[in-house]
Amino acid sequence: MSPGTRYSAPAVMLHWLLALLIFAGFPLGLYMVDLPLSPDKLKLYSYHKWIGVTVLVLVAIRLAWRATHTPPPLPAGTAVWERRAGAIVHGLLYLLMIASPLSGWLMSSAKGFQTVWFGVLPLPDLLEKDRELGDLLAGVHKTLNFTLLALVILHVAAAFKHHFIERRPFLQRMGLGRKEGT
Repeated sequence: MSPGTRYSAPAVMLHWLLALLIFAGFPLGLYMVDLPLSPDKLKLYSYHKWIGVTVLVLVAIRLAWRATHTPPPLPAGTAVWERRAGAIVHGLLYLLMIASPLSGWLMSSAKGFQTVWFGVLPLPDLLEKDRELGDLLAGVHKTLNFTLLALVILHVAAAFKHHFIERRPFLQRMGLGRKEGT
């Protein structure tokens, strides 16, 4: 596979770092929410918030990179409907990678819990304390995250379909697998 058909190293790094953070943050969120109040629960909430803010920062960097660097072309023979579906799913993934952590930050603000990134950088509350709004935002945050999970599963399933069933070099585009000729 020629270099022009692969994503750049920064794009690949940002993709996999975001994937790792999402794969860590989602189950952590599911686990921590039903724990009894304790220092450990508060620590896990902090970790979850750190992941969310980091996702926001990395998505902003990824979007800036994407705006200034043309992605490699899709492999020849990619159907028009697949191109459109891929573009829609990618757009929704970016939207949810922004909306989900932002909804968590808004929820924390409304519930009166400041977000402190990595325990050292206090972030401003985005809303005044309002318990009812915080509870509403908790539902929004949960819905956004489960929607993100569904899209991630769709994204991975499509990549596996293209790679393993159709034998097309989609995974190599994102740095997985051997380069052609090696």
